[in-house]
Amino acid sequence: MKLLAISDLHVRHKSNRQALLEVSARPDDWLILCGDLGESPDHLRLVFETLGPRFARLIWVPGNHELWSRASGGARGVDHYLQLVELCRSYQVLTPEDPYVLWQGEGGPAWLVPLFLLYDYSFRPAGMNKQEGLAWAAEAGIMCTDEFYLHPHPYPSREDWCQARLALSEERLSELDLSYPTILINHFQLRFELARLPRVPRFCLWCGTTRTEDWHQRWNAKVVVSGHLHMRSTDWRDGTRFEEVALGYPRDWQQSRGIDGYLREILPGPQQQLQGRHGPVWHR
Repeated sequence: MKLLAISDLHVRHKSNRQALLEVSARPDDWLILCGDLGESPDHLRLVFETLGPRFARLIWVPGNHELWSRASGGARGVDHYLQLVELCRSYQVLTPEDPYVLWQGEGGPAWLVPLFLLYDYSFRPAGMNKQEGLAWAAEAGIMCTDEFYLHPHPYPSREDWCQARLALSEERLSELDLSYPTILINHFQLRFELARLPRVPRFCLWCGTTRTEDWHQRWNAKVVVSGHLHMRSTDWRDGTRFEEVALGYPRDWQQSRGIDGYLREILPGPQQQLQGRHGPVWHR
């Protein structure tokens, strides 16, 4: 019984939808879906109806695309997120709002901790405030679509929503028995240095919060799982493995390789960092 992960399926794209249908069944394994499955409830339904019968359990955390609210008059912000949570529960998919589960499969025991933390624009050069950071990104022609479609209602801003999610998650994590390690699962990065975006480096502004820089140590993380960057990688920090597991848009992955090649094994996974390896391990 293994724990696998993938994110950023972006099934709005035809080739990604086709790839979804080709995922091999692993009826004994659990699968983490680390956000950005699509941009609508129907996209989530497609993923859950396709993958639910092929795995023993699915775990979901929201990405920014799922949180977009395009239709006028529809649910926004927290209400929209909670509707997605209820949709997940109708398919028996674990969410950040559910009790944390103690994984007892290979590589365990370990707490599975799905998180929804958002970002607060703090992934920016030192000395810049938020507005200066937005101007810095705009100088490079970068403006995240979240600025138009990711509504924070009823919070006044996305960073206020982020702070509320951090406080809630810290409270829940503090109640865990940390004699067992955790598997921290969040769409966005937990460390600024790992928000590597060679093609669009200034997009880092929308990639996480510096409030979580030490969470891998603070919460005894064995593995941190994230997506969002479309830059698959494995990194080690302080004995913790960091896995970025995004598939991405059709241009970001090799269809000839097949989607199964992009499912990342989280547990049991490698047991230790390879001797002498300090940088990222890229999976292409």
